[in-house]
Amino acid sequence: MRFSYILIILVVFAWPLNYLYQRQLGAVSFFLLAIFFLVIALKEMKKQKQAKKKDGKKPRP
Repeated sequence: MRFSYILIILVVFAWPLNYLYQRQLGAVSFFLLAIFFLVIALKEMKKQKQAKKKDGKKPRP
């Protein structure tokens, strides 16, 4: 995922997360951010695995 997309998503969701925090529901906003970053991390790990597989399939001389 590109950095600009991540930044745009965080800016768009900053107001609702701040609203939850002000209403004493900070744990919910923290939980939502944790899920967001978990999804990003899983996508990056998947990309790395695919790249590693692709590099391993090269024919040997």
